[in-house]
Amino acid sequence: MWGPEGLDELEAELLGPPEALKGKDVLEIGAGAAQCARWLAAQGARPVALDISHRQLQHALRIGGAFPLVCADAGALPFADGSFDLACSAYGALPFVAEPVLVLREVRRVLRPGGRFVFSVTHPIRWALPDEPGPEGLTVSSSYFDRTPYVEQDDQGRAVYVEHHRTLGDRVRDVVAAGFKLVDLVEPEWPAWNTSEWGGWSPLRGNLIPGTAIFVCERD
Repeated sequence: MWGPEGLDELEAELLGPPEALKGKDVLEIGAGAAQCARWLAAQGARPVALDISHRQLQHALRIGGAFPLVCADAGALPFADGSFDLACSAYGALPFVAEPVLVLREVRRVLRPGGRFVFSVTHPIRWALPDEPGPEGLTVSSSYFDRTPYVEQDDQGRAVYVEHHRTLGDRVRDVVAAGFKLVDLVEPEWPAWNTSEWGGWSPLRGNLIPGTAIFVCERD
């Protein structure tokens, strides 16, 4: 799944037809518990799941999967140039780094010529609205152009969660600055079958505004 809307890669084929994934080397960035890597392995791909959080990778190890787990910074990938055919990231890594171009350049470096990188993030328009699934979440409460990061702190004032806001234009410019070609920008519509609510995502909001932005990028 690329996001809370429920867009399935099996249906969307943003990485390519499922049969074409067989035997491909694929890097999942910001893998968390490696849900995407497990799906890729089931399609016959050879995934590698990377995350900066050792605890998240422990969850992945506990759940299981016959593929490598790598604890590393996405801005300094520990792989040789041209190591992968594809890369993906579903709400992983990119929203949480202050300089996403560094990550994008690293991803491009480790992709082979013609390689594709698909990543999803919170749609930037959601930053202008309260994080509420009901009617109260439909009124603009802050500037879309305010790029101040969202920060949560612990009792000692240490940042425990930081998410960076980029406008849609910022994201496009980041992709181009990293040397990628932007092939597609997908804004999933909320499907009728999805009745779930999660954070600010809901059928009410999903029928009016996009909640997820998916960038499909290729390197020459």
